[in-house]
Amino acid sequence: MTAFGLVLIGAAVLLVLVEAHLSTGGLFGAVASLVCVAGVIALLLASGASASVVVVLALCVAGVTMSLLLLARRRILGPLRVRPRTGREALIGQLGVVRASGALDAQVFINGSLWRAEPNPIDEESELQAGERVVVERINGLTLCVRKAEEWELNR
Repeated sequence: MTAFGLVLIGAAVLLVLVEAHLSTGGLFGAVASLVCVAGVIALLLASGASASVVVVLALCVAGVTMSLLLLARRRILGPLRVRPRTGREALIGQLGVVRASGALDAQVFINGSLWRAEPNPIDEESELQAGERVVVERINGLTLCVRKAEEWELNR
């Protein structure tokens, strides 16, 4: 029974390593936690501990492993929610100023550069006027799809 408990704890360590390299969203980590608890229970039963001691220690080990798993998950998923700072994706949501207006050659000045722009077709007033503040909604190649900025966006 002792060897079985040690094998279970070794399997739990391997599952944690697999979770660290595959990032399955905590699936292997949760299984590792359960296997670790089972290993501790097997070791305690092999040592002749009473049932109440086994239950209390198993709950403590389960609490510690689950809290470590949740802490690791939070630290891993935290950077994924950060907004991009560079590249095309960083332009979405940025404020710009219309420099040149026209049906086909509208230009918007954002972060020190001029971009071709087209108005959002859903807007009622889809005509872009020079000097207007706009917000980038999406990017199509090298053309920005923009809409007029609302008052609350100008005051951020």
